Amino acid sequence: MLLVPALLAVAVLALPLVGVLARTPWSELGSHLGSPAALEALWLSLVVSGWSLLLSLVLGVPLAWLLARVPFRGRAVVRSLVLLPMVLPPTVGGVALLTAFGRRGLLGPWLEEWFGLTLPFHTSGAVLAATFVSMPFLVISLEGALAGLRPGYEETAASLGASPVRVFLTVTLPLVAPGLAAGAALTWARALGEFGATITFAGNLPGTTQTLPLRVYLLLQEDPEAAVSVSLLLLVVAMAVLVGLRGRWTGPVGHGALRSANRSTSPDRADTDADADAGAEGTDTEAAGAPAADDAAHRAGVPRLPGTTAPGPLRVRTRGLVELELAAEPGTTIAVVGPNGAGKTTLLRALLGISPLARASVRLGDRDITELPAHRRRVAWVPQDGALFPHLSALANTAYGPRARGTGRERARETARRRLAGLGIAHLADRRPGQLSGGQAQRVALARALAGRPDLLLLDEPLAALDQRARAVVRHALRTHLTGFEGVCLIVTHDPVEAMALADRVLVLEDGRAVQDAPPGEVVRHPASPWVARMLGLNAWAGRTTTEGLTATGGVGLVAAEPLPAGRRALAVFAPEAVALYPPAPEPPHGSPRNTWSATVREVAGAGGRVRVTVLVDPPGGPAAGERPAGRQAARTEAEGVPEVVAEITPAAAAELRPVEGGRLVVAVKATEIRVVPL
Repeated sequence: MLLVPALLAVAVLALPLVGVLARTPWSELGSHLGSPAALEALWLSLVVSGWSLLLSLVLGVPLAWLLARVPFRGRAVVRSLVLLPMVLPPTVGGVALLTAFGRRGLLGPWLEEWFGLTLPFHTSGAVLAATFVSMPFLVISLEGALAGLRPGYEETAASLGASPVRVFLTVTLPLVAPGLAAGAALTWARALGEFGATITFAGNLPGTTQTLPLRVYLLLQEDPEAAVSVSLLLLVVAMAVLVGLRGRWTGPVGHGALRSANRSTSPDRADTDADADAGAEGTDTEAAGAPAADDAAHRAGVPRLPGTTAPGPLRVRTRGLVELELAAEPGTTIAVVGPNGAGKTTLLRALLGISPLARASVRLGDRDITELPAHRRRVAWVPQDGALFPHLSALANTAYGPRARGTGRERARETARRRLAGLGIAHLADRRPGQLSGGQAQRVALARALAGRPDLLLLDEPLAALDQRARAVVRHALRTHLTGFEGVCLIVTHDPVEAMALADRVLVLEDGRAVQDAPPGEVVRHPASPWVARMLGLNAWAGRTTTEGLTATGGVGLVAAEPLPAGRRALAVFAPEAVALYPPAPEPPHGSPRNTWSATVREVAGAGGRVRVTVLVDPPGGPAAGERPAGRQAARTEAEGVPEVVAEITPAAAAELRPVEGGRLVVAVKATEIRVVPL
């Protein structure tokens, strides 16, 4: 059904163009286009469109930047004014120009009196008319490119020491260049073909305002065949512009460099890189060497940048969405963990000075960097996706920080090569980010951050986007190089393995507050919140201590072998492996467990070679062991805060119990397996 109207639409668009080609007097084309009047009109069109493009660039680029980057009142109105010439009839635009800049217009008399400038019926008037109708194409195209540009690129560049001007010239401008080029090409083509506003405002004076479109209008009355020939020229120019854009106007703007890099990587190549990356742990070990030896060699091989000194202790105090105080000595790695929305990324962005949600007072040694802009803090930032600059090679990405801090090109590239070699990816130096696998890209991002020798290193979930094989490789490389890092490092992570393997301390955030800051072993032994315990894979019940153990939320009692004094807020912690499951029965199972509860199965899932069964314990006075609660009752039980228990059992035990969602079981835990931790 759609094919017929679609074909008709194509015909409506194509037949007029075919008509021009069919009616062109090919034998006389040269004489028509080479006539003095046509050449004069062509030259004038080029002059007018060229000046119009220049004026559009001078005025339109700042306007596009404001619309894309600066929030202000009335932005929607300004954007509507930009779009208006695109939908306004050209003759109406000419009338509007007359009312504003004509000899009797709002500004015309003043321009003539003060500057002796008369725009109507003058070449400058033709330039103004062409600019009025064509500049919106540049503004809209560039605004889209700027709005589509991820701020992570510019923020990362600033964290590497690049000033705002350098960020604009080396990162922003190259990445929005396709959008800018597309807008400039469309602006020039539109100015070249402008007719209505020009003839209304500037007239049709040969040698002064008679451009090619106006020449076509005149020839239609005097020599129709010559009009067709000149129309063909304009048609060819317009088509050449559209072909040259190759879809940049209608496709995503601002990421041309990234798209071109991605095109150069075939699926087969990407798979090969991923396999090589996942299996390169031995290579990394050889490249990195033993940590102690590698640290000394690395420090000797990567000299400190000009104007920098050895890092000092970190002292932080934050206010706003995140409120905490933090101190760390040089060489300390802190894992920042917490539930979603706890403020982990906000904390890192506050340390970099780019978060509107929190403000951090920061001292690094004897330097107070609180009021310094991001590029002067010597604080390197690696966002979740690495934010490698897509238009630069791995080597140029890694050398960016040293170059931004004033190191010479060759010395910066040598530093970059050493960092890449230390991470086992020296052979990838000439590849663009689009040609790297996820693990390779993350190692390049780490090398880039370390190459500038920052005092504070911020890593925001650096391994989150990697699969398990690549994650193990990158974690090994990260651990090796953090051992030799002289400054303080903060790593945001949701993975307890990363936190325990990489960090000297674990900082737990909940609702923007620090609930625990301790070595990993202490966090494992005494988790300070239910979330921390669950992150570690443990069952955690919050409640009040009793003489026997703890009364959890919902009123369920629990017996512990070593209870705390009664009346305290505390957490009962026990491992899933310590939980035993039994089929429902009128009487509790016989044996030594002091804690037995009836429960409803909530979820059954595989966990490696075991089966993970999640159950909701019945509240006091709940269903008897042999009863099956309805779905609503089970949902209400969960909503009322009844404790949840996760048990891990063998496949053989699961085959015997046959647990199903909504089914009934009996849960048992020995008192000796339960630790009660004060909150």
